[in-house]
Amino acid sequence: MREAFLDRLEKRVVVADGAMGTMLYSKGVSFNRCLDELNVSQPQLVKEVHLGYVKAGAEIIETNTFGANRARLAKYDLADRVREIALAGARVAREIAGDDLYVAGAVGPLGLQLEPLGPTSLREGRAIFCEQISALAEGGVDVIVLETMVDLNEARQALAAAREVCKLPVVAQMTIQEDGHTPTGASPEDFAQRLDEWGADVIGLNCSVGPAGVLDAIERMAKVTGRKLSAQPNAGLPRTVEGRSVYLCAPDYMAKYARRFISLGVRLVGGCCGTTPEHIRAIKRAVRLASPLRSRAVVEVHESRNLALEPEPVEKRSRLGAKLVNKEFPVLVEVVPPKGWDATREIEGAAYLRNQGIDAASVPDGSGGTARMSAQSLAALIQQRTELEAVLQYSCRGRNVVTIQSDLLGAHALGLANILAVTGERAQLQAHPGATAVFDVDSIGLVNILNYLNRGLDASGNPLGAQTAFVTGVRVNPAALNLDEEVRRFEYKVEAGANFAVTMPVFETEGLARFLKRIEVGGAPPVPILAGIFTLASYRNAEFLNNEVPGMSVPGHILERMRRADTGDRARAEGLKIAQETLLEVRSMVQGAQISVPFGRYAMAVEVAEVLGGAVARQE
Repeated sequence: MREAFLDRLEKRVVVADGAMGTMLYSKGVSFNRCLDELNVSQPQLVKEVHLGYVKAGAEIIETNTFGANRARLAKYDLADRVREIALAGARVAREIAGDDLYVAGAVGPLGLQLEPLGPTSLREGRAIFCEQISALAEGGVDVIVLETMVDLNEARQALAAAREVCKLPVVAQMTIQEDGHTPTGASPEDFAQRLDEWGADVIGLNCSVGPAGVLDAIERMAKVTGRKLSAQPNAGLPRTVEGRSVYLCAPDYMAKYARRFISLGVRLVGGCCGTTPEHIRAIKRAVRLASPLRSRAVVEVHESRNLALEPEPVEKRSRLGAKLVNKEFPVLVEVVPPKGWDATREIEGAAYLRNQGIDAASVPDGSGGTARMSAQSLAALIQQRTELEAVLQYSCRGRNVVTIQSDLLGAHALGLANILAVTGERAQLQAHPGATAVFDVDSIGLVNILNYLNRGLDASGNPLGAQTAFVTGVRVNPAALNLDEEVRRFEYKVEAGANFAVTMPVFETEGLARFLKRIEVGGAPPVPILAGIFTLASYRNAEFLNNEVPGMSVPGHILERMRRADTGDRARAEGLKIAQETLLEVRSMVQGAQISVPFGRYAMAVEVAEVLGGAVARQE
């Protein structure tokens, strides 16, 4: 009869199994198949994999439930079968393990981005973990293994879920890159201390890198925690051979590193991707031959994480920030990056706008999905060559979290202090069918990243040693079809740290008034609102915006006015008149404006702004 799992770890090293997916694929399972569902439809196949590892000497086998959570199963239309699949996985493993071996309930990441970087709340994420872990516990597992965790924030929710639904010991394993940090930037020292504080029984690493990378990180972890350690590396980094991923670490090589893990105090050792029963057999031999495990001294570590820095006051971050705080009604004009590299026309236009008293040039990101100069480059050129302040519209589209942070740190170094954080539209990539739309985060997550950088932290909350000073803006759509959802997202953006908001183009005040009433706090919006003012060029232009541009809504009476004006100079004059009327109507409702004009007609933007009278003072 097996003794309690943690008691066994106190006495000696326990050998875990290897890769479930690697072995299932080797048996002919399709790469597109939901592996977790095999617990129900082909349990004998899963049993064969478990049995192979048991025969090789594994003392603990992990259930085939890495992705058996509601979020991942939804991709296969199996979201309502979480309990069935997880319960079956636990029972299949228990049948092979019997009464002598241990069964670990495998719990992988959700495949979702949790707050503060994503739209899924911590409470929702924890509930998803609870559902899976409850079924595993019901199925009779001896321990819960949280594995391949990328985000420390998510690992915390998984650990909390395990504590909420069962009393089983928990092994918490992060995954790292070749530099030893998690993909979200947490160092081995940092995540080891956090998991220790949060009460994980065993702390370790699995997946992503081979034995050498895991050894380096384990050595760093061992210095900052007295918890038991685990190591389950990949069989090296995969190489592509004839279109298939092949792991090249030999069993003897893995065994050599197993001995090194043990010398650092690792109590649970096994393998991950690419690891076969042959690797586990070699690791088992190494464990038997290893010297008796010496006691590892508990290291008392004082809090090493620096406190977040206090953000710079908004009025000191930029001239725009000061105008917003001082309620001076700033006026921005959109300057679209050129196709190609020559920005002469745009820079001359920005200089003209500065001389006409415009407060800032708002530079859109990836306009039209075509190959244009980057918004960041044009914004920097405008500030350097014209002294007109720029607002960089920065999109999440096509950028992962690491790239976003690199771009924003670079923007700060270039002197760009104003950022308009937008999610970005997938539809704009249609001009390039081969292009991909990476969306690690949406605009809410982007605002959180900006807020972290302003406090001297990276997206994972790790200190950077210096802080940025961004004035952060966001988009809002008063004419959204689902106004409740729009208000909810706006409130999240403000909570995340937004300093101002720019509306989608406004063509009537009724919708804007409804939106403003919904968001008011104490009779005023929580942050300054800048009204988007768009100058229509023609009836065809108005029709296109109303029917084909996401988030745009042109009322029927405006369409009719543009239809009567038709095209040419008459249409442009009518579009200018509509924009002027709209700006005057919203003047008392908002705290600023952003004017967009077609085809770089900057003089038209100045004409629109002139209806404000003294708000835009010409500079001689």
